[in-house]
Amino acid sequence: MELYPAIDIRGGGAVRLAQGDFDRQSDYGDPVALARRFAAAGAPWLHVVDLDAARAGQPANRPTVLAIAAAVDIPVQSGGGVRSEADVDELLNGGVARVVLGTAALDDPQLVMAMAGMHPGRVAVGIDYRQDGGGVTEVAVRGWEEGSGRTVDEVLAQLAGAGVAAVIVTNIERDGMLTGPDLDGLRGVLAMTEIPVIASGGVGAAGDVEALARLEVASGPSRAGNGSGGRRLSGVITGRALVDGRMSVEEGVAACALSG
Repeated sequence: MELYPAIDIRGGGAVRLAQGDFDRQSDYGDPVALARRFAAAGAPWLHVVDLDAARAGQPANRPTVLAIAAAVDIPVQSGGGVRSEADVDELLNGGVARVVLGTAALDDPQLVMAMAGMHPGRVAVGIDYRQDGGGVTEVAVRGWEEGSGRTVDEVLAQLAGAGVAAVIVTNIERDGMLTGPDLDGLRGVLAMTEIPVIASGGVGAAGDVEALARLEVASGPSRAGNGSGGRRLSGVITGRALVDGRMSVEEGVAACALSG
């Protein structure tokens, strides 16, 4: 399992939102400087999101995203407003290692399959969900401001055989709240798909990363490379725990190593 420090960009600055709420924002300064800091601390990846683009569909912060990719010598995974082949090409040609499609994956499944085929290993899908009192999940779209009417299970089934490099699974209610990840939900996702799974949302300390690193389900050969035959997470995204000083990059990387 690998650590993906998160950098969310809004209005040109690095921010964190609580539960994806644009009215509950904390500011963390220059995103390029933050990227350099994470890379210098030993992060193996960066996860960069253009929040304005995710909401409106227009790449407002793409120059900043590309500046981050140019500023660090580690791979950058980026999403937010990636809605077309032109968007994918601009990011990949600009130095981004992997693009993440969210809304587009639900609106235009053929685009995902086409991009995954054209760019093997470089296209991922974001599955961001809310859960009702009965345990039913609904995947959100357009910056988490709209429901899609589709469950996590349905989206995972649609992606089977699409050739995507990973699915990034976020429990929106936990995102930015530091209350711990949705271990039960992630366990269910691991059991439902053979696509590598990257967890997002809720990490508040190194102990949460350790719990994710140890999470395993017995459902066929693992693509995460742990060699045990079980399914484990391939990565974890964390933002606020790092920028608020609740966990260092070094501690997060060490906790990830427990996945074997």
